Amino acid sequence: MTQIAATAVVYPGTVIGDGCVVGDYAVLGKQPALSPRSTAAREELPPLELGPGTIVSAGAIVFAGTRIGERVIVGDQACVRERCEIGDDVVVGRGSLVENDTTIGALTKIQANAYVTAYSTLEDEVFIAPGVITTNDNFMGRTEKRHELRRGPTIRRGARIGGGAVLCPAVEIGEEAYVGAGAVVVGDVPAGAVVVGNPARQIREVATDELLGAPPAGASGT
Repeated sequence: MTQIAATAVVYPGTVIGDGCVVGDYAVLGKQPALSPRSTAAREELPPLELGPGTIVSAGAIVFAGTRIGERVIVGDQACVRERCEIGDDVVVGRGSLVENDTTIGALTKIQANAYVTAYSTLEDEVFIAPGVITTNDNFMGRTEKRHELRRGPTIRRGARIGGGAVLCPAVEIGEEAYVGAGAVVVGDVPAGAVVVGNPARQIREVATDELLGAPPAGASGT
């Protein structure tokens, strides 16, 4: 049974799957209001789609033109912008912002107060710790050249990004890589690497027992 709080705002056409929960003062299906200088696409967007079992918590905003998978949780006061694709069983933590034109794979966890910039790609089972910042513009709003180069990070399957880390534009974080807390990543990170510091540097490989699908500690084969 779908539950929609009396104080929630649901824009016409929004598709809400079975068993969804929409919290107090949540806003669903909002069209973006763009400034005259915004570089985002200007178009009338199709309706928001929420998959079955999804929870949009109190004060959260999810824009039109976005598709949310099944059993997703959008935390209190979080925001998911337009033209995003969110896979099944994703968590967008309290106060986090997922900007426009971003793709997030299934089972990814984005914790509180993280910033996922526009034009980012997060594959399945990525972990984003609290306060992570991603960026997409090396020119910080100056020169026309920036438009064709603007791109957020690509974070491959199973990669983990530690608290307060900063990812510079267009970097690729390899599959199962580990970025330590507070690191500033200015270049690509190889699959399975552990990187720390500013600028981030590799210090070792991720331990085998930390990889996705690894047998539990102490388990033995037969």
